Amino acid sequence: MSEKTCAACDCPLDENAFQVKVGGKTVEVCCEECAQKLDAAYVSAQSPGGN
Repeated sequence: MSEKTCAACDCPLDENAFQVKVGGKTVEVCCEECAQKLDAAYVSAQSPGGN
């Protein structure tokens, strides 16, 4: 059986894990901080790059 890990930090998920939607996909994270990091990374990736 494969162990589930946090989508942001790859830490093993325990009973405190929760699901968040990022870019229309549901992912599991270990804490609110990781949820915020994923959301910020998604928003950053969606914004146009360059100067």
